[in-house]
Amino acid sequence: MSVRYRLQCSADAIDARARALAVEQSIEMPIEAVRDERVRAEIVGEVLDIVPSPQVDDRFDVVLALAVETTGDEPGQMLNVVFGNCSLQPDVELIDLDLPAATLAKLPGPRFGIAGWRAAVSAAADRPVTGRPLGCTALKPQGLDARALADLAFVLARAGIDVIKDDHGIADQSCAPFAQRVPLVQRAIERANREKHEAGGPLAGHRSIYAPTLSGGPRRLAAQLRVAGDEGVGALLCCPMIIGVPAFAELVRAEAGVPLLAHPALAGHLRIAPPLLLGRLFRLFGADATIFPNWGGRFPHARADCLAIADRARGPLGPHAPAMPVPAGGMRLERVDEIVGAYGPDTMLLIGGDLLRAGDALAERAAKFARRVAEARGTDDEPTAASRAGAAR
Repeated sequence: MSVRYRLQCSADAIDARARALAVEQSIEMPIEAVRDERVRAEIVGEVLDIVPSPQVDDRFDVVLALAVETTGDEPGQMLNVVFGNCSLQPDVELIDLDLPAATLAKLPGPRFGIAGWRAAVSAAADRPVTGRPLGCTALKPQGLDARALADLAFVLARAGIDVIKDDHGIADQSCAPFAQRVPLVQRAIERANREKHEAGGPLAGHRSIYAPTLSGGPRRLAAQLRVAGDEGVGALLCCPMIIGVPAFAELVRAEAGVPLLAHPALAGHLRIAPPLLLGRLFRLFGADATIFPNWGGRFPHARADCLAIADRARGPLGPHAPAMPVPAGGMRLERVDEIVGAYGPDTMLLIGGDLLRAGDALAERAAKFARRVAEARGTDDEPTAASRAGAAR
């Protein structure tokens, strides 16, 4: 496999620095101490290319060949091989990763992808929502009890928002324990769905789904997965970098049975390029949708990086279905058309605080958000290209 890094280094030292990086990320010991010929020939990292970075002086893009067998075809070990030790070296960034087709095929990838999200919010399984983006919002703030969160979820679902997730900080706290909160919120959303159907009109066929946050170690995750399964939730939210990539890829993906929404908490400290981590790697590890900070919100992400994350989430990737990009982070209702225009209809728009700031007018503002999303690219019955690709896989 080839791995691209960006190194901060003077031109006269870059050759030696690149060779040291290749050794560090492969055998992390002096080459002269390696006596096994196969290890020397097949395992020791090799410098394939060194080019000056186009953006900044004294930075170079270095491409290494690393032995794919050292990853063990396991997501956590893969991160360890490509960025484990050198993540401790502040002059190194991980920029890109090119994996052989056989290795791609062994990684989990999305179980549902974009097509699965569209089916999940459809009242009729044989008529998935197509031709438009999806809308998502968050239950906030931390500190509300389970009943208050359920009441809030009912208002948002009744307004016609597709996906209602926990705020990623709402986990298993004493004010709203997971085992108490999830049944109450799920039943509130089911009641809203029934009322929409009974009332008729444009929301008669609409189905909102709930994505509670999974958190904790393997035992707690397993218990939460049982609760979520028993209650019939439509999706799940996880922070892969907090619960751990192996737990996300193995336990959660294997047991969830519903689309997974990956949250980027703790991902920003890693010096891994966001398009690679949030777009490609989270998808490879099993995310059906990936949340990332959009430009113009609370986080200083560049527009080009945000669009690149979406491209990596939806673009060709071996046998894996496309994942839904979810731009977020201080988004406003007034930007719906702009965001959809930039990302296209195979996108989930996440707006939280900008709806909740409406106070007593929350129901009206949430309904306006749902209408704007539904009208952003019409509601024609032809699946988008990415949805067709997801369904085919």
